[in-house]
Amino acid sequence: MIEADVIIVGAGPTGLMLAAELRLAGVRPLVLERLPQRRDTPKAGGLGGQILQLLRCRGLLERFEAACTGPVPAPRFPFGGVHLDFTQLADPPMHALPLPQQQLEQLLGERADELGVDIRRGHEVIGVSQDDAAVTVDVRGPDGPYRVIARYLVGCDGARSRVRDWAGIPFPGTTYPEVNRLAQVTLPETVSVRGNGDLDVPGFGTIRAGFTRTGQGLLGVGSSPASKVVSLYTIEDETTEYDDDTPMTVTELQDSIRRVLGADLPVGEPIRLSRFTFKARQAERYRDGRILLAGDAAHLFPATGVALNAGMLDAVNLAWKLAADIHGQAPAGLLDTYHDERHFAGTRTMLHTRAQVALRRGHDPAADALREVFQELLADEQPLRRMGALVAGTDIRYPMPGSHHHALAGTFTPNLTLHTDQGITSVAELMHPARPILLDLADRPDLRRTTRDWQDRVDIHTAKTDQRPADVLLIRPDAHIAWAATLDEPDDTAAPALREALSGWFGTPRIR
Repeated sequence: MIEADVIIVGAGPTGLMLAAELRLAGVRPLVLERLPQRRDTPKAGGLGGQILQLLRCRGLLERFEAACTGPVPAPRFPFGGVHLDFTQLADPPMHALPLPQQQLEQLLGERADELGVDIRRGHEVIGVSQDDAAVTVDVRGPDGPYRVIARYLVGCDGARSRVRDWAGIPFPGTTYPEVNRLAQVTLPETVSVRGNGDLDVPGFGTIRAGFTRTGQGLLGVGSSPASKVVSLYTIEDETTEYDDDTPMTVTELQDSIRRVLGADLPVGEPIRLSRFTFKARQAERYRDGRILLAGDAAHLFPATGVALNAGMLDAVNLAWKLAADIHGQAPAGLLDTYHDERHFAGTRTMLHTRAQVALRRGHDPAADALREVFQELLADEQPLRRMGALVAGTDIRYPMPGSHHHALAGTFTPNLTLHTDQGITSVAELMHPARPILLDLADRPDLRRTTRDWQDRVDIHTAKTDQRPADVLLIRPDAHIAWAATLDEPDDTAAPALREALSGWFGTPRIR
């Protein structure tokens, strides 16, 4: 007997995002989390990149922004020991939202609760098996062992994913012999911050803002005279195995700074302390039958600031496809496009994070020259914007089936301001219900008539916009464009092409 549509193993950001998206699509997820309560150990410190626009498409971005207690930082991001500095651009290609992971999980948990998701904390999955019809999961809960059967199971259980192991999915890659320590701390009055962000340290002198490289490692400093909080970051080559559940201390941070810098840096009260190692690993496949992987269970990237973006976008891509399959509306092969698209995106993210490793870990004059040349290139707007889109994940264009496509097909839809009979709205507002949309910007009744055969699963909107990227857009629930057309009258090919796209992504039309 099927007791849940989808079992999600892990109640981190990826698992909670997936659960909420499934509920929006009318699916019953069950979330099983091994830990009895949310983890207190600081991990990620915020969100950045494409996921912020996706949250806007769900009507959640303002809620997340309101939860930020600290100032939103200037658009300046570390990249392999140098910086991507977007402060001179009026429209930066990369944004970040400072939100500690504990707070992020609380917000996502509240969202899941509002949608009626069943989240069971303190319930550990101890065994998984599958057949052609279902997945069977053995669980050890507070009241003893029990068994749950579901249509699908998604492993969102992190880097050491047991779900991945049970499915027998290889996880090849590299573990780098370095330990990274990241902190936000106050400074004592004895340390002063200059107008350019440099620190004046008694008994030592000046520690410049940005990165200081020594023979023992790397020290990063981010500060502002207007703020009493400074960000500190160290990288050292180590082979020590640290327990992720053991929090870092101020003493450990200061010891690391002393080893790298060769001097003491006095610090005040800790705001955030975290420690992590870097791995470059990607699952060979994100699906094995009725078992799927998302987030850190599917990929680990050797750089900061990208894991949450990638994992939560995995969840949004997967949810509507699982829902279509469960509702009996999925065309053949739809669920396989989850691996095709998100493995492609993961490979793209792996590209720039491995490039950061090469920039960061080189210690000879050739490596210094590489960093200097790279930083010079980033002084020009075009390469700076290109790198920003790469890191943000906004340059992703999913491969589309077929041979002839509009340039927008496969890309994330722009958030156009729309003028409708009901007033002014935006694409993001139309996406709040997480349903597919046909957006007619050229008043094409023939294409609206074509889409009506799918109106039980595709919403139809007519609007005008000041900057029209195409005449008609077919937008998937994950806000990616499934089909687009710029039309010249008369056009006898548009309706058949649209019908093909509707069938290819959203299944056989209903029978009138």
